[in-house]
Amino acid sequence: MRSLARRLLPRPGPLGAVRLVLGVLALTRLARAARVRPPLRAAATEPGRTTSAAADALDDHRPSISVVVPARDEAARIGPLLAALCDAPGVSEVLVVDDESTDDTVVVATAAGAVVVPGTPLPHGWAGKAWALQQGVRAARGEWVVTLDADTRPDPSLPAALVERAVADGLQFVSVGGSFECPTPGAAWIHPAMLTTLVYRFGPPGALGDTAPDRQLANGQCTAFPRVPFLRAGGMQPVAGEVVEDVALARHLAQRGWRVAMLDGSEVLTTAMYPDGPSTFRGWARSLALPGVEPRPRQLLDLATVLVAQVLPLPRLLARRADVVDLVLLAARLGTLAGTARSYRRRSAAYWASPLADPIAAAALVRGIVSPRQPWRGRDYATPPSRSAPRSGS
Repeated sequence: MRSLARRLLPRPGPLGAVRLVLGVLALTRLARAARVRPPLRAAATEPGRTTSAAADALDDHRPSISVVVPARDEAARIGPLLAALCDAPGVSEVLVVDDESTDDTVVVATAAGAVVVPGTPLPHGWAGKAWALQQGVRAARGEWVVTLDADTRPDPSLPAALVERAVADGLQFVSVGGSFECPTPGAAWIHPAMLTTLVYRFGPPGALGDTAPDRQLANGQCTAFPRVPFLRAGGMQPVAGEVVEDVALARHLAQRGWRVAMLDGSEVLTTAMYPDGPSTFRGWARSLALPGVEPRPRQLLDLATVLVAQVLPLPRLLARRADVVDLVLLAARLGTLAGTARSYRRRSAAYWASPLADPIAAAALVRGIVSPRQPWRGRDYATPPSRSAPRSGS
């Protein structure tokens, strides 16, 4: 017994000290799961009613809501989103910004009852999604704007419930972390490991407590903000050329004093993810390291934390080299597996085996650090954006 206890003690030396420090750092972030904001709930509706309970709760002071959807060649995926929202309670208009699509995106959007905003060519210094959102927000008429990606599947009550929560909590920019549909075993295996790296680096979504502006996290698949103050703050212009414009925008607004938060919306929002393992890796590798947003030293520190606290404990256990630090971190990793389960509607054996994909998630982080501006949707972002880009459309 004494021999076993001695073997489980961390070995002295610089490497052991580094493992201990990074392990404590990771556990501190994971512990934020003990205090989180209540998740966003679906608003119950009665048969025959045209407004949701969430919208009714705002009474006569209910703000008007515009839904803005940036869309580039999304004809095959945008239908379910529009079917859910074009007659959704509390939504005054749904705008689809056609970002120079070459398919039938416009036809599908028009047939569903959405207002199509013809996108103009991409100005110098702008990334595609940021430019599409800028045009959509400027064309909107609602007091609040809710943005949604074309591949999301929201509950019809989501926009009204989200705006109600933002108003009630005094939030000025809020994003929603939803659940995910991974259609193949490969995607279902890799995706949770990628998602978990964010928890190890930033803590869970909706965590209470003060978060420094430069550590804010956001999910651009669904955001909400008051339209006029947003445009007065520059709209998307301050983050025009960013690859991860959602996180950059949340941090920019937080630095301006806006109250920013990310909510757990797994009950009201689902996103259809990449079709297989390789495309999941490529898609996540583009943004997982937060290129252009996180400074390189912090990227490397977070990568080291992921390697020590998320990736290595299981291999060390299998190699019979685990010490007490590894056992504590391995228990924490199993806890995160249980914690992220609500983000996946279908939890197959591939999901529960996802800790075995942690090295792949770390590789995606490395790729994002080494190659920060990868092509996307037929556009090359290899050249960093000009910080003096013209204020087109702002």
